Amino acid sequence: MRNPLADRIVEIKPSGIRKFFDIAQEMKDTISLGVGEPDFDTPWHIRDEGIYSLEKGKTFYTSNAGLKELREEIAEYLYRKQGIRYEHPMEEILITVGGSEAIDIGFRAMINPGDEVLIPQPSFVSYEPCAVMAGAKPVIIDLKEENEFRLTAAELEENITDRTKILVLPFPNNPTGAIMERKDLEAIAEVILKHDIYVMSDEIYAELSYKEKHVSIAQLPGMKERTILINGFSKAFAMTGWRLGYACGPQAIIEQMTKIHQYAIMCAPTTSQYAAVEALRNGDRDVAEMCTAYNQRRRFLVHAFREMGLPCFEPYGAFYIFPCIREFGMSSDDFAMRFLKEEGVAVVPGTAFGDCGEGYLRISYAASLENLRTAMERLGHFLEKLRGERGDR
Repeated sequence: MRNPLADRIVEIKPSGIRKFFDIAQEMKDTISLGVGEPDFDTPWHIRDEGIYSLEKGKTFYTSNAGLKELREEIAEYLYRKQGIRYEHPMEEILITVGGSEAIDIGFRAMINPGDEVLIPQPSFVSYEPCAVMAGAKPVIIDLKEENEFRLTAAELEENITDRTKILVLPFPNNPTGAIMERKDLEAIAEVILKHDIYVMSDEIYAELSYKEKHVSIAQLPGMKERTILINGFSKAFAMTGWRLGYACGPQAIIEQMTKIHQYAIMCAPTTSQYAAVEALRNGDRDVAEMCTAYNQRRRFLVHAFREMGLPCFEPYGAFYIFPCIREFGMSSDDFAMRFLKEEGVAVVPGTAFGDCGEGYLRISYAASLENLRTAMERLGHFLEKLRGERGDR
C-alpha cells in the first residue's frame, strides 16, 4: 500500500513539553511546573466582554484580518507601550489564532525552498518545525549561559550565509527567561541591516520583563520595515484558551500572511476578538498585578536554587527559570523523569528546546507560591538523594 504520509512531517519530532505533562496527569499528588500557562483566570472584565458579545449575537465571521476595532487598539497599544507606530493598522496588522499561527504563516509567506532561517536555541519548540514545514533550512545558533543566553552580534554574524533570509528573535525567552536589552538589540540590528535580512521577533512575553521595560527591535531605526512583530494575549492577559495572537509588519508581508490565514483559518474567533479589545483598553492593572506576582515567585526560586547549591543564572523575563543539573551526570530527560516519578513534580528537560538545552531543566513559575514551595522542598529532597548516591557529604 502506498505510504500516505509526508516524509518531512514524519521526521519532525513531537513536542517534548507535553510528554511530561501527560504523564503527570495520570499521577496523584503531582505538581506540574511544566506547561507555560498562567495560573490566573482571565480577568473578569475581559471574560464579561466576551460573554456580552455572545449575548448580543456577535457570533459571525469577522474580516479575515480581524476586527477593525481590535487592529486599531493593537496599533494604539504598541505605540503607547513601546513607541512603535503602525499608522496603517488595516494593512500592517493581522489577527491570528494565537502567536503560534503567526509564526507558521509568517514563515510560509516569506520562505522560498532552501532559504535559511537562523534560530537561536534554547527556544520555543515551534520555530524549527514551522521553518521546516515552510521549506526552509533551519540554522541553529547555540546560546550560552555565560552570555545569559542572549544572542550576541558575533554569534549572529558567524552564522549568516548568502542563503540567510530570516532571524528568529525569541525574547523574552522561553525556556531560559533571558532578555535582550537595548544595547544588545542595537548591535544585532547593525548586522541585520548590513546583510539585508529580516527578523521574526516573538514578543509574546513582552509585558513580563522584570529588570527593565521591554525593548522591541522594531523600535530601532530601519528595523520596523524588516521585522514581523509577533505577540498575543495568552501570557500577559492570561487568555491561553481564547487562542488569539497578532502579527505586525510591512504591508507586503502581512498581505501574503493574510492570504494564507484566509484559506487555512478564515478568521480568528470572534468572541475572543471582542474580549481582546477590552483587554487592551482596560487591562493594564491586571497585567501589572500578575507581573508583580510572577516577579515574587521568580525571586523565590532564584533564592531557593542558591540555597540548594543548584547553579542558575538569574532570568529577567517570561515566567521560566533554567537551572543547570550537569553536576549529576544525568541527561535532562532522565533527571526530569526520575524527579517526576520519585517526587511527583513535573518539569521539562532542556533538550525539549534544542540540543544545547542538555544539562538544564525548564521550570515554570506560572504556579502558586504554595505549589512552588512544596515543589522546592521535594527538589531539595531529590538533590540530597542524588548527592548521597554519589557519596557527597
